[in-house]
Amino acid sequence: MCQVYAGQCPESYEPVTRRLRLSGHSTSIRLERSFWRILDAMAAREGMTTPAFISRLYDEVQEIQGETRNFASLLRCACLIETQQARGAGFATAAE
Repeated sequence: MCQVYAGQCPESYEPVTRRLRLSGHSTSIRLERSFWRILDAMAAREGMTTPAFISRLYDEVQEIQGETRNFASLLRCACLIETQQARGAGFATAAE
């Protein structure tokens, strides 16, 4: 079992920082490369660039929750939800 996790390619969990604008403010987000790959695919599926997709998600979170304490963690959790849904597994959300 541990070989599945321990044998990962180090490039997949290498941190990558990308700069983008959220609500008109320039910022940077640092995520592991694997999460960026998932976000890139999610954005492409929506017909958007990754920065535009993330900006829209940020705005929607602000509208629904009023604040975002740790947006990078929210993005990682969104990637987990995406992965679970792609595999057909259920994933509980606050809306359920």
